[in-house]
Amino acid sequence: CMVFSSLIFIIFFLPIFLIIYYLVPNKIKNIILLIFSLIFYAWGEPLYILLLLFIAFINYISGLLIDKVKIKRRKTLILILNIFVNLAFLFYFKYIDFVLANLGLKTIGVVLPLGISFYIFQTMSYTIDLYRGEVGVQKNYFTLLTYVAMFPQLIAGPIVRYSDVEIELRERKITKHDVYDGFVTFLTGLFAKVLIANNVGYLFSLITEDISSISALTAWLGIGAYTLQIYFDFLGYSVMAIGLGKMLGFKYPANFNYPYVAESITDFWRRWHITLSTWFRDYVYIPLGGNRCSKSKNIRNILIVWLLTGIWHGASWNFIIWGLYFGVILIIEKVFLLKKLEKAPKALRHIYALFLIMIGWLIFSIEDLETMNIYFKKMFMNAKIIDNEFIFYLKNYFVYILFGIIFSMPILRKIKMSETIKVVGTILYIILFIITLAFIISDSYNPFLYFRF
Repeated sequence: CMVFSSLIFIIFFLPIFLIIYYLVPNKIKNIILLIFSLIFYAWGEPLYILLLLFIAFINYISGLLIDKVKIKRRKTLILILNIFVNLAFLFYFKYIDFVLANLGLKTIGVVLPLGISFYIFQTMSYTIDLYRGEVGVQKNYFTLLTYVAMFPQLIAGPIVRYSDVEIELRERKITKHDVYDGFVTFLTGLFAKVLIANNVGYLFSLITEDISSISALTAWLGIGAYTLQIYFDFLGYSVMAIGLGKMLGFKYPANFNYPYVAESITDFWRRWHITLSTWFRDYVYIPLGGNRCSKSKNIRNILIVWLLTGIWHGASWNFIIWGLYFGVILIIEKVFLLKKLEKAPKALRHIYALFLIMIGWLIFSIEDLETMNIYFKKMFMNAKIIDNEFIFYLKNYFVYILFGIIFSMPILRKIKMSETIKVVGTILYIILFIITLAFIISDSYNPFLYFRF
């Protein structure tokens, strides 16, 4: 049970790990991190831990061969084989049933391993960067496995490239400030996930239980709730991972930069899931030619990247539609709309971006296309504008929605941290931590949306 596991992680697993990790000498820290990371993954995936070990081994051997071989053509062949094997595993576990079902064939019933999209993209970054000469070869399998299996970001990112942690894997310093700052960052992510994402997410689940008779405002309230849920769910996990990484001596890359203040879809995708966007940019978009080619090829490159982005998120048609939806909008903005948007009032630009983002999340959130179509009609072609359900839901979930809106904006950045504010903030964090534990213990609704990717 995810609730039970979350509680055990916070109360037992994490404190025991940190005590041991800080007590042992620096040269043993990687061993302790690896052991606890494997325990963490086996906790959720006792069988698929073998898959994790095997994929790490394949990329370890590929790395050794790429480093050893001197002939460029052979290096390229090794890299191509490595990428093919990685993607073959990803295809089988994530997409084979989807393909078989759409071909009218009997499905296999493959269970999706936790975090497979994240750790395969990470291992591929190692071999590609090694081939490019941007990182050094890792000759110790267990050190590479530590990179692949690090539990803070193993399940749902951010996507940490080998180049991000190459130096820290060899030697890292952990200061008291790092530990304190990392712990506060971890708690911030925990609060975002449990106090905001879970509650607005539960509202969305209530609204979508039966959409046959909901009003237009209730439908908009539902997708508004999901817009907040997916942000604070994924932000929460990413921030917790970054905080834990800092406590362990690693600097994981930021994954979000207040995406809902964006004034265009181009701006939004510079702010949302930054590590995935930059991964596709560096390993797909630029190698295809990026924007240093003809306009038609550039449009082709954008469509390919966004088709792959949609496919990466899941084996369902709605994800493919979602990827192409944003791809088309980005092309329109690139060709002519961005220049027109620059002349529009800031508020109008923001409304434009937020409207399209919410439509995108509706496509993303509902896998059944028929149900998605009904929901669209409830939003845009509904004679019933308002009903008692809307008033009831708004009254009961107003506080969570309000806090979600407030913390979607960079308000905290503008607060100057005086000593008094730090003391008050510490007390507030303690109170919020106690409240969060109470929510985890009592609330059975605790999904992690990005665990399924």
